[in-house]
Amino acid sequence: MPIIAPIPRTERRLMQKTIHKTRDKNHARRLTAMLMLHRGDSVSHVARTLCCARSSIGRWINWFTVSGVEGLRSLPAGRERQWPYEHICSLLRQLIKHTPGDFGYQRSRWSTELLAIKINEITGCRLHAGTLRHWLPAAGLVWRRAAPTLRIRDPHKDEKMAAIHEALEKCSIEHPVFYEDEVDIHLNPKIGADWQVRGQQKRVVTPGQNEKYYLAGVLHSGTGKISYVGGNSKSSVLFINLLKHLKATYRRAKTITLIVDNYIIHKSRETQRWLKQNPKFRVIYQPVYSPWVNHVERLWQALHDTITRNHQCRSMWQLLKKVRLFMETASPFPGGKHGLAKV
Repeated sequence: MPIIAPIPRTERRLMQKTIHKTRDKNHARRLTAMLMLHRGDSVSHVARTLCCARSSIGRWINWFTVSGVEGLRSLPAGRERQWPYEHICSLLRQLIKHTPGDFGYQRSRWSTELLAIKINEITGCRLHAGTLRHWLPAAGLVWRRAAPTLRIRDPHKDEKMAAIHEALEKCSIEHPVFYEDEVDIHLNPKIGADWQVRGQQKRVVTPGQNEKYYLAGVLHSGTGKISYVGGNSKSSVLFINLLKHLKATYRRAKTITLIVDNYIIHKSRETQRWLKQNPKFRVIYQPVYSPWVNHVERLWQALHDTITRNHQCRSMWQLLKKVRLFMETASPFPGGKHGLAKV
């Protein structure tokens, strides 16, 4: 006969679910003991099965009888924190939004020692920098490289974004809209992270003498289809060759709209002269210092991640062969599963 009060079915299911998910083995063992006792097992049998003392089973029964399932949870290990932990974590998150210079220090970045000094100054605590260092991850703070950005704002950003959104809304078979940009292909490989054995850093052999090649490509805003041309120089001729390629590919289109950045080849006299002779083309310039507006940037990022980082090609023709295969398998982008394609 069970020596504990019957446990409702819903509560038993929650206990079983907790046993499967919890990382606290002692908590799981207490819950298991209660379920075994509910099933009618004796205290001696439960103690032998769970490798614990009968007195421990007795304590667990008392906890469960008085406080229910919550009474079986493990208490935090070690002594209680002496300092207001939650308050200090909140202060840390606020402090890192500023720089030490805002508080009169000469450092440009926070150190744990400086954070501890400032926290102690605000709270009146005597918190050691080493203790604070252990609290930083729990406060959601990590040590990472900062990303460069610019404070310069395009005064015509709202107008340009409105023109881009309007063009995208009107995108159709007769009025296709493309994201356009150029990318540099270097024979010397870009170096990137890769899986490797700890302590054995991989070596990437470089050709030595660098060579460059350039692609001008477009990404159809509706279908994700990729079109591109290549050349040995990043000039107006490269951009115009891409326009000619689009003109031949989309002959039935009444207008062809391109969203481009503010690079000089998109505004040169030669380009403007060609656009004037081909009025079906419309070029919309994205806001300055806003590369995320142009979705073709993601294509070039995928190109570098898939092909050019840590590549082993000894000559440019070998590298370009891989680049062309990537451009074929990446279309439509995204979704072409280029990262899984075989040669």
